Amino acid sequence: MHENVTETDCYLPTVVRAEYRYDYVIEVAFDNGLIKLIDFSPWLEGPVFEPLQDKATFQSFFLDGWTIAWPNGADIAPETLYDAKSVKTGSSVEAVAPV
Repeated sequence: MHENVTETDCYLPTVVRAEYRYDYVIEVAFDNGLIKLIDFSPWLEGPVFEPLQDKATFQSFFLDGWTIAWPNGADIAPETLYDAKSVKTGSSVEAVAPV
């Protein structure tokens, strides 16, 4: 391993669970136990993602291997989701670190 690269730098997250919460927010669980509430609205621009502005279409997401995807072919890289900030809700679900 390169001397400036740590094991966590090499971690490639996998989404293992995703549940719709409200608006454009999905609760996302990763394979290392981290759970985040992620607001997807900043990504809903451009020809592939604009159709997801319709909430019924947005809610049609599914797990596709290691990330979240939609029937129209849109998906967001799991590492992008992993690095996204959690929505502030005042609950303990904001970002639960692995035990």
